[in-house]
Formats: sequence, C-alpha cells, structure tokens
Amino acid sequence: MSATIKRGTARRPVQPKRRAPPKVSVIDRMITALPVSEATLRRIATWSIMGVVGAATLATATYLGVPGMVGSAIGEGIGKAGFRVTNIQITGLNRMDHNVIYRIAANQPSMAMPLVSLEKIRQDLVAHSGWIEDAHVSRRLPDTLIVHVVERKPSAIWQKDGKLSLIAANGTWLEPVDPEAMPDLPLVIGAHANEQEPAYRQLLDVAPALRGQVKAATWVGNRRWTLTFESGETLQLPQGDEAASKALIKFAQMDGVRPLLGKGWLGFDMRDPTRLVARKPGVTTNKAITDPTAGATPAVIEAKQSGAQAQG
Repeated sequence: MSATIKRGTARRPVQPKRRAPPKVSVIDRMITALPVSEATLRRIATWSIMGVVGAATLATATYLGVPGMVGSAIGEGIGKAGFRVTNIQITGLNRMDHNVIYRIAANQPSMAMPLVSLEKIRQDLVAHSGWIEDAHVSRRLPDTLIVHVVERKPSAIWQKDGKLSLIAANGTWLEPVDPEAMPDLPLVIGAHANEQEPAYRQLLDVAPALRGQVKAATWVGNRRWTLTFESGETLQLPQGDEAASKALIKFAQMDGVRPLLGKGWLGFDMRDPTRLVARKPGVTTNKAITDPTAGATPAVIEAKQSGAQAQG
C-alpha cells in the first residue's frame, strides 16, 4: 500500500514595496548649490536675525526714551554677538592718504556696528581737508564699513602775498604750490581772487580764442579783472560780469581782424566802454586807429606814452 504525498502550493516571496524618493524642494536645491557649508549658512542666518532684532530693539528703546546707557548696552551686546567693525574699506582716493582716512573713520567711541555714527564719520572727513568734497559711508554686515571719498579737482593756482596755493573750482584752498613745480593751471592773483575763480572761468569762456593766451588774471580792488597775456601785455577790464564779458569779446574781435597781441604794446585799458586805450614804448602823441570791426563807425584806440600809470 503506497502512501500519497500531497505537495502544497509554492508561495512566492513577498517583494518589499519601494518607497518613493523624498521630494526635494526648489529652495533645498538652491541651498545645496551654494558654495558654502550648511554650518556657515546657519551662522549667517543667526547673524541676520540677531541684527534685525537688535536694530529693532535699539530703535524702540530710542523711540521710548530709554536712557543712552541702556541703548549703548544693547548696541555693545549686538557687537559682542559678531556685529563689530573689524574692517574698513576705502575707495575714491587720488590725492588723500589712505591711512588718514582710515584713522578718521576708526575714531569712534565704540566699534559696535549699531553704535557707529555714519553721519559723524562723513562730517569728520569733509571737515578734515579741502580735498574732500563729500564722503559716503555705509555698513556691510557683519563687520565692515565702506567709505567712499569724493575728492575735489584742482582748478587754478591762487597767488596772494607772494604765496602760491592750489584751489578747487569753487575757490576752496587745497594745498601749497611749489614755485619750482607749478602745475599747468590758470593763475589768479590778489585778495579774494580765489572766490572769483568760477566767474573768471566764465569770463574766459566768452572769448575762447584768447583763453590759451591768458597767462594770469589779477583781481583788482575786489571789483574787476586785469588780464596778463603770454606775450606780456595786460588788459584792464571794466567791473561787472556783463561789462567785462562785452569788453573781452570786443577785444578778441579786434585782435582777430587786426592783431594787437605780440605787436609791441605794453597794455590795453578797456575800463571805458567807448574806447580802447593802449600804451606803447616811445609814443608821445595819441594815435587814432580805426576799429576794423566797427564798420562805418570808427572806434578810437588812444596810444599813450608808456610812462602813464594805470588806474585801479
């Protein structure tokens, strides 16, 4: 008798279910792509939060009238948390000494970032030197001050009491000038001539043909100009910007048609708008010269003896 052996149905192994990979957000991908570590990002975030909270706290304390000592304590606390000036970056320098600007910017009661007065730094820089026209100061958290200096440009040389100085376009004194190394700039002479430098430049603009021939300009009696040309002659102009401009234009026209400069004259006087008075060595009588620019109506050039003294 044989026994029948029954075989059970073979069971298939149960396959574990595959879990879908976690979704990565766009922000996570951007953070991963940044060239900094996660720890650095955490520190930056912490600094930013502390900075915002500290600034808000300090502003609230100031608004509510909290005593300065408490506000300073808050500012120092923020400074100890990492918001303290340890670096000063300076730009815009051409003439000024970098170390001088650095010392002025660093001269603060506290270097805690919230307690550094940007406006005080700007005012101290502008007051320090005529070279500094303006300055822009800003913070770059957590530890850097950015100082951009706007320097003035030299516009002329000012001679007063035998001393030469470099001045800016608005007449601001910049620095002494060595007579042996004078820059190629216009020369203005006399008391308050530096204050008239803008008006002087405007005067020369009306007669561009003469601008390159003017060697110096003397401010006489704090009311009018006497020009000195490269060829040695002087030209006395009337007082008043409009009258001086008209006289200089007239002189340029006359010199353009019949050259006056470089012809042996000592000087010209146009203080009287109706005539041009000239001085020439050895002349003992007046000589009437027709103005070639006047058409049928001649203007008179009076040639006077060289010994005549010019009036103020």
